Amino acid sequence: MHQGISAWRGVGNEVFYPYSLALLADIVRKTGQVEEGLRVLAEALTVVDTSGECFYETELYRLKGELLLAQSVEHYAEVEACFHQALAVARRQEAKSLELRAAMSLSRLWQ
Repeated sequence: MHQGISAWRGVGNEVFYPYSLALLADIVRKTGQVEEGLRVLAEALTVVDTSGECFYETELYRLKGELLLAQSVEHYAEVEACFHQALAVARRQEAKSLELRAAMSLSRLWQ
């Protein structure tokens, strides 16, 4: 995945870069590499802030919350804030399926 993203960017393509990083972060989350996932998401969120490409921004915040929760339950407030941010972005973008994913993550946290 790292090689594919590097090759994609190597030819000057920046389209869907945050999306690609979100996919990578989700993969490393599933393999237990929490720190790597958080690093990847930090990069993706920086790209969103600088480029304005907000496609999949909701998932970036949701995944950040999931990774922080996997890291430690002590991050409860920050995790909850990430899920609320994901909900806010999804509502602003009228992205109903992503809003539902964020809401499900938040409800699992509250359980």
